[in-house]
Amino acid sequence: MPTEPFLGLLMLDTRFPRPRGDVGHPQTFGFPVRRVVVGHATPQRVVREDADGLVQAFIDAACELVEQGAAAMGTSCGFLGLHQRRFAAALTVPVATSSLLQCAWVDAILPRRQRAGIVTIDAAALTPAHLAATGVAADTPIEGVDPAGEFATRLLNDEATLDLARAEAEVVAAAERLVSWHPEVGAIVLECTNMPPYAAAVAHATGRPVYDVVTLLEWVWRGVARREEGST
Repeated sequence: MPTEPFLGLLMLDTRFPRPRGDVGHPQTFGFPVRRVVVGHATPQRVVREDADGLVQAFIDAACELVEQGAAAMGTSCGFLGLHQRRFAAALTVPVATSSLLQCAWVDAILPRRQRAGIVTIDAAALTPAHLAATGVAADTPIEGVDPAGEFATRLLNDEATLDLARAEAEVVAAAERLVSWHPEVGAIVLECTNMPPYAAAVAHATGRPVYDVVTLLEWVWRGVARREEGST
């Protein structure tokens, strides 16, 4: 009997809390998802060391998910967008490694003289190479959360606790700085896959549309799911 198709999710090897809305929470998506943890893929190694020595492990895990029936693939870290082309070349299904892939789409739909802006967990680590690999304009405005704050410290150090209220306040504050310093930003893309739980608060505080890994993967899934709808 054919396996029901699902979205494969390549997960970092973490222990930090994942509230609903986070890409790793079991109730975030309203469609079948199968997750696999890639061993030793810590936040530090992926965000600050460009996943050096881990990319093939991610690809191997993705290929196993495809063999099991994955119809599309996503990841749990926007910094893996650095390797988008390598993932796409290795897989036989659509793969979306980073929410940053949406920046070019957002630029295209915004009114004249508006553009997308990015909020990230680590502005210093998000390099021009990451932007180029995901098709993001090199001069796109970027703002990071407080590097010494709750959100960045707890997640990048992979700690077991997270103050959700403080984390939300820090993500919102970064978005507010972004639109204050760059008023041409007409929409916000959240790089970090752990930021979607705070997307509504960001949208409310800034008055801008907000896009993230959840909007990306819902879009990807909607496209591939039509093959199943068409077969009924």
